[in-house]
This record gives sequence, structure tokens and C-alpha cells, in this order.
Amino acid sequence: MIDKITSFVRYFLLIVLLAGSSTNVSAQKIIYLSGDLTNDLFLLLKNEGYVIQRFDNPSEAVQAAPKGACVIITANQYPSKRTVVSSDMYTKAHKKALKMYVEFPEFVPGMNMNRNNYLGKLERAVITSAPFFNGDFENLDLLGLSSCSIIPVSENVKPIISYSKVAGYDKAEFGLKNTTVYPLLFEWNGVLISTTCLTNFKTASYRPTEAWKKVWINILEWLTNENVVLKTWDSDPQPMFDATQKLPATARRKAIEKGSDWFFKSKFIIHPSWYPELMKIAGDGTHPVGGPIPENWPVGDGSFGVMEGHVSNIHTDGSQDLRYMIRNDVQGETAFALSCAGLMAGKPEYLNVSQNLLDFLFTTSNARKGLRNEKTSPAYGMLGWADTTPYLFYNDDHARALIGSLGAAANLKNETWDKKIVETILANFRLSSREGFIGNRLSENEILNNGWEYYNKRTFISPHPHFESWTWACYLWLYDKTGYQPLLEKARKAIGITMNAYPKLWKWTNGIQQEKARMILPLAWLVRVDDTPQHREWLDFMINEVLKFQQPSGAIQEELGTNDMGQAGATVSNDDYGKFEASLIARNGDPASDMLYTSNFAFFALNEAAKVTNNPAHIEAVNNLADFLVRIQVKSQNHIDIDGAWFRGFDYKRWDYWGSNADEEWGVWCTLTGWIQSWIVGTMVLVENNTCHWELTKEMDVKKEFEESLWMLKSQN
Repeated sequence: MIDKITSFVRYFLLIVLLAGSSTNVSAQKIIYLSGDLTNDLFLLLKNEGYVIQRFDNPSEAVQAAPKGACVIITANQYPSKRTVVSSDMYTKAHKKALKMYVEFPEFVPGMNMNRNNYLGKLERAVITSAPFFNGDFENLDLLGLSSCSIIPVSENVKPIISYSKVAGYDKAEFGLKNTTVYPLLFEWNGVLISTTCLTNFKTASYRPTEAWKKVWINILEWLTNENVVLKTWDSDPQPMFDATQKLPATARRKAIEKGSDWFFKSKFIIHPSWYPELMKIAGDGTHPVGGPIPENWPVGDGSFGVMEGHVSNIHTDGSQDLRYMIRNDVQGETAFALSCAGLMAGKPEYLNVSQNLLDFLFTTSNARKGLRNEKTSPAYGMLGWADTTPYLFYNDDHARALIGSLGAAANLKNETWDKKIVETILANFRLSSREGFIGNRLSENEILNNGWEYYNKRTFISPHPHFESWTWACYLWLYDKTGYQPLLEKARKAIGITMNAYPKLWKWTNGIQQEKARMILPLAWLVRVDDTPQHREWLDFMINEVLKFQQPSGAIQEELGTNDMGQAGATVSNDDYGKFEASLIARNGDPASDMLYTSNFAFFALNEAAKVTNNPAHIEAVNNLADFLVRIQVKSQNHIDIDGAWFRGFDYKRWDYWGSNADEEWGVWCTLTGWIQSWIVGTMVLVENNTCHWELTKEMDVKKEFEESLWMLKSQN
């Protein structure tokens, strides 16, 4: 008898113990879900431990569900086909008092569903009924879902979430005025209706990740009447490391490895077999955008150049369009990065591509062909902006192509391109004004009509570091190698004028922060060749102006200048969103860091400066920025073409790729083989090697090439 009592007590205690230790899964309602096995929500709920009864079609799910059950109808064939639902299904659901969610439906009782889907591109999700989310959102909060197909509805509904083209960073700055508004999520006769596929959140990379997690927590709580905690919520792509995770000792070298491999995995290095197709897509260069590179296309060896990068739009399958553009700056920049990484990793194939890219830039491509290679032409020595538009010359693109090429040539220990590099520096030098300024860009026709002497003798001042400052750095580099005094004098004069104009008279593009970041390089190299107290004061001052905005994470916060001096700043209306180049931020204080215009160039320039000043604060700033860039490098299992890249935009508070995507092609999620990837990878190698570009190229001897090119500075008039 005692044994029986003891056994009973043990059994009772076991039951109590199990009840107390069990998860909430046992208490959760069964979820009746219509959808396929790859649906993001289905996989999430399965990983969370929910009890799910899955069906292939909506009718079966509704039929099987008992009274008061939770039913989720997903869009199996989105965006090609709408979800097939019947009137009978809604009737049964109503009779059973089902809590039901239906997305992308072909039919909703009492509603006129437009037969034509609307494919959004610039629109974003806007919270328009905040109470639904129980304090997680406010009205006009923004979420991103790029390239979204929706079903327009004409009925007067009260949207929980709307879909509209609106300006703003994380809030619709101008409300929903002067823009078309589409209901995205709403309740209709007790059913939660989505006019798109919201369950596609991981596949299509809906952002910000945590915000969409909150959306789905609240939808699921509405459906289940239970408290929902999503412990396995995941995203792809995502940052390589979180904000506080201790970085392994090998993190930087791994970032370099992945960052250099990316050039090949992305297939941006052009192969001759698909070069003709590339040129078809490129057309006249006005809109050279095409789809992802097919898997069966081989990777080139640099002999046909390297493409530009990803466009900042994301399709429903998570893929991104590309810019099929061959630019001069990108060739020199990529050559620099691959030569650095090739030497560090002992990969001769990288060095070979680097060499081929320089051959392509200076010999094979359109950059130095035609009148740009005829000594009698005033445009001699200039590098055409792109293969499709070689008759345009952007000042800053020249400079970056040259500085990149110098670094690559030094790494390769190859003098082949020295003459043409010197010629291009002098070609720009003779087109600069008495004060040392060229302007944003010149065209070949302008130069042919006016002659280079016109530009050389004119009075022209443009304190706009984005376009001017790295060209002065080129003058200073060449002065150091030749002792040719006019190079120093003109660079010094232009730098002095620009520093005296700061900040009120500075022109800016995309933001004032990038202008400050770009100014650091010529100041650092000015100290190299003309070390005076004033020049050191200028350098320290500008570094501090940037570091005021460096965050504990190492990120550099974006900043807008005054409206009267800027271009491509914050979008000024809903209508203008997506029409022009634009900043990542809507107003100062937005927690965005820009890898296209600011952080990339700041990284390179701060490293050059730190090697001059040996200031511990400057060295620390470089290391903090390096660690930040290591952390936010893109990690993706689903998209090999972005794994190892850096996107343009990053929100360091959300720790996610987020910002205003108004700059449609160069927005938050764009990549660039040149501007972004090359300078980050190349600089990371310099930092790891405890050196800088100036020291790397110190032993280059171009005196002979310079003397042979001095004729370029002799007027024919």
C-alpha cells in the first residue's frame, strides 16, 4: 500500500514538474495555415514551436479549423498569381468566428479588387492605425518593402498599414499629402486583409528587421489572442557582427578576405563572353540598369573592366538589379583594393586582375582614346567618365581613379602606367583655375572650344571638397615626387581658400559630413610636404569636426548643411522622393552612417592623417571606424552576390541597413565596387599592415615621366 502511495505521489509530482517546466507551446492554439513549405511565416512559426496544421489551399484550412480558431492564408504564388479564395470560404469563416488573415486575395466579399496589380518601387509602408500595434508604433512611422506588388482597392477602408511614396527617414515627414495612398493591411468584416504578401518578410528582406518583427507579433496576437514572443526571428542579409559582440582577433583579415572575394562572387569583373550583352543593357549610359547576372556567366580577369554595383531596389525574391556601367574611377579603385588584398592573402590571381584593370583603364577602354590621346588636343590626358560617356570629366572621379591606380602600381611594382598617371594629373592641373579649382565637371566639347589655357587663366573659386579636394591631393603627391613648385602652390592656395570659407561658404553634396571627410586627405598630405603650424592646425581642426560625429560604435553620423549651399540633400516633398540624388537622412540627428559618400573616404583619409599626426585620438578613431565597418559587412546565405559587400546605408541605433531610400539607384541598399568596396578593403589592408597610401607609394619614381610631360603646361598661344 505504501509503495502504491509512493508511486502515486511520484507520478503526481512528475506531472506538476512537467506542467511547470513546459513551454507555452502546449497552451498555444493550433494555427491552421494555408501555404507552401518555404513560406517565411510558416518556417518561423515552425521554428518557434507552434502547433501548425498546414494545407495546400485556403478552403481546406477553413474547413478543418474549429470554431474560434486561428487561420492564416498566405500568398503561395505571389506575385504572379493572387490567392484564390471563395465566397463560401469567407461565409464558413464567419460562421465559425475564425480569426483569419488573408493576403493578396483574388476575392473579398463586398470589395472591388482592382484587376491590375500595382508594382511599387519607391513606396514604403506607413503606419496609419497605431493603436493596432499596442504602443510599438506611432502613426506615420515608416517600414520598407521594396518592389512590392499590391492589389488596389477602391472601398473606403481604414488601413492599419498604408503604402505610399513619402519622404522621410523613419517617419513620413510630410504626412500623406500630395501622394497616392494604397491600403496595405486592414480589417474587413472581421478578417485581416493584406493587399500584398507580408509573409515574404525574410525572402524579400523587409526592413527594418526589428520593426517587421513587431508587426508580425501584433498580427499574431490579434489572430491568437495570446501573448507572442518570437525568439527565432531571423533576417537575410544581416550584419556580420552585432554592435557589442567581441570581435575575434582575425575579424579584420576575414573582412578583407570576404570583401575581396566579393568582387568575384558578385561576378562584377566582366568576362568577354558577356561583354556584348552588358553593352546592350548599358545603352547610352543614361539608365544602365539590368537584372542579376545569370549563374552560368563566367567571371572575367579584369581585361574587360569591372562593373559598377547593385542598385538599391530589392525584388520579391530578394535579388537586386545591377548597374551595367564601366566607369574610369571604378577601375583604378578596384585595382587598388585587389592589389592590396592579393599581396596580403598571397593570391596572384588578384594581382593579375589588378594589373589587367589598369591596362584596361589606361589603354583598352574608351577613357584615353580619341582626342584624349592626341597631344594636340586640349583634352589630352583626361580620362573619360565611362565607356558609354567618355566625353564627360568629373573632377573627383579623376582623382579617385588616379589615387587608386597609384596604390595598385606601387603594390604591383610596375611602372607601366606611370606616364599616363602623370599625364592625367597634369591634364587636370592645367585645367584648374588660378586659385586651383576646376568645378564639378567639364565636357570635352567645352575644353575643345575654350582651350585649356582659358581654364588655367580664369578666376574661379568653388569650395566644394566633394569634387575638388582629392585632386589637390594628387597635386601634392606629384609635387613630393618632382619638387615642381607650382603643384604645391596651387594646391596650397586652393586648400587655404577652402579652409577660410568653412563652413558658411562650403558647397555640399548629399551632406556636409562627406565634405569634411574628403577634406582630410589633402590636409594630411599638405602636412607631409609643407609641415607648418597652420597646416597642422587645419588638419587637426577638420579631423575634430568629423570626429564630433563619431559614435561609440565607431560609426560616423551623417549631417546636412544649410539648404542654400547644398545639393542632393534631404528630399523636400513626397513628390520629389526618388526623383533625384539624395541623402540617407531627412534631418540632422537621424542615426545614419553613409558608406558611399562619407565613412569609406573618411576611413582612408583618417588613416593617412593618423600616420602624419601620430595622435592617439586619431589612431583610435581609425581603429573604431575599422571595427564598425567589420561589424556591418553584409552576411548573406541566400544571396552570394552581396555576401561580403558593404551597403551604402546603416542605422547604427537599429543596427540594421536602413535610411531614406530616396536616391533610388544609389540608396540604402546599393553597393559599389569602386567608391564603397574598394576604399574599405584597401584601407583595411593598410591599417592591418600599419601603413598608409603615402608610405606605400613613397618610393615611386616618376621624375622622368614628369619631365617628358612638362610640354603639356606650355601654352600654344
